[in-house]
Amino acid sequence: MPGKIIIISAPSGCGKSTIINAILSQGDIDMQFSVSATSRPPREGEVHGVNYFFLTEQEFREKISQDAFVEYEEVYAGRFYGTLKSEVERICDQGHNVILDIDVKGGVNVKRLYGDRAISIFIMPPSVEELRRRLETRNTDSQEMINERVGKAQYEIGFAPQYDCRIVNDDLEIAINQTRTTILNFINK
Repeated sequence: MPGKIIIISAPSGCGKSTIINAILSQGDIDMQFSVSATSRPPREGEVHGVNYFFLTEQEFREKISQDAFVEYEEVYAGRFYGTLKSEVERICDQGHNVILDIDVKGGVNVKRLYGDRAISIFIMPPSVEELRRRLETRNTDSQEMINERVGKAQYEIGFAPQYDCRIVNDDLEIAINQTRTTILNFINK
């Protein structure tokens, strides 16, 4: 039986990676990340097909024209990141579920592409003010960068109604359990 597709999106600072890693570390749900493609050169120690599929900008653009991606984004001029359809299908065809940790527009597009084979989950902050506080507490960004991230988060939250499920990360353990339960219910139906 082919695997299913789990899409998880959230604004920066909402705990998406923490939630995903907590669920994966429990080890009882068969989910695999797809290897993303990028047009950036490999960093020292990175391996093609393991860390990323490293493509030239031209190769990436050719794959875009061939409709080879479920989603992609040009993060900087000539610097692309994306998820190959072939990678999603490879994992699903092997009977595994694939988890996609992607931006909000990509999540909407993937859900549109796969319909009922996919579930889209949006991790929400309790409020924009709480998100700002969390970003400030991290102490990793300048105030200018925090303002930029909060502005982007407000924009991204506007996509939440297009997702199948919205989970507010007010209490991390509760958010992990709600996300895990949502995924299990989807996989088992």
